[in-house]
Amino acid sequence: MINLNESKKGLTFNIQVIPHASRAEIVCIQDGAFKVKVTAPPVEGAANEACIKLLAGELGLKKSQLEIFSGSKSRRKTVMVKNINKMELELKISRFLKANKIFEQKSLLENI
Repeated sequence: MINLNESKKGLTFNIQVIPHASRAEIVCIQDGAFKVKVTAPPVEGAANEACIKLLAGELGLKKSQLEIFSGSKSRRKTVMVKNINKMELELKISRFLKANKIFEQKSLLENI
């Protein structure tokens, strides 16, 4: 499951971004984070904006509710979600995962 953290400003969760993909999609959950593919290149925030747009659309949120909280120049990012409580966001994530048959992918290190 996605690791949701609460702060005074909102809820946060991690994503792993793969830029320059052939299509934009949320692929799986790996190590408590969404693995996200975007078609945009990692130039001048284009991939970050594509991530926000994809996550908002897939989770039924407004783009204005989401922002890259940390990791704006990294493939591993923390996303902040504002104006929603933890239970509501968990429900939206759960519905998205079930509707798209997305499962948690085990880390290769867990098998060692």
